[in-house]
Amino acid sequence: MAKDERNIYTIQNDASKGEIKIADEVVAIIAALAATEVEGVASMAGNITNELIGKLGMKNLSKGVKVDVLESIVTVSLALNLKYNYSIVEVSARVQEKVKNAIENMTGLEVADVNIKVAGVEMESQE
Repeated sequence: MAKDERNIYTIQNDASKGEIKIADEVVAIIAALAATEVEGVASMAGNITNELIGKLGMKNLSKGVKVDVLESIVTVSLALNLKYNYSIVEVSARVQEKVKNAIENMTGLEVADVNIKVAGVEMESQE
């Protein structure tokens, strides 16, 4: 039997309603979706774009994202390809803010760090 690599975290445990659990892969997908929505981000490292998500499925979206959760505090590391002619510092700051807000609003977990590795720069394709 294959070992399940996913970690699962309890984000709410209410005796009257029950508990809510979330897999770290879900947090990674939230981070990747938020990152690829930022202007200036071409794709996740591995060339996963918002357009490809529908074709490839959500599981592939978490490539290029590493999530660590320790006692309801999240650290996210993203590997991104940015578009040419955009400020790396400005785009990265917008990605950090968007990813932090998305994870905190959707899960209730606290985000301590959003680390970004720029894996490449992509030119606009001339078709």
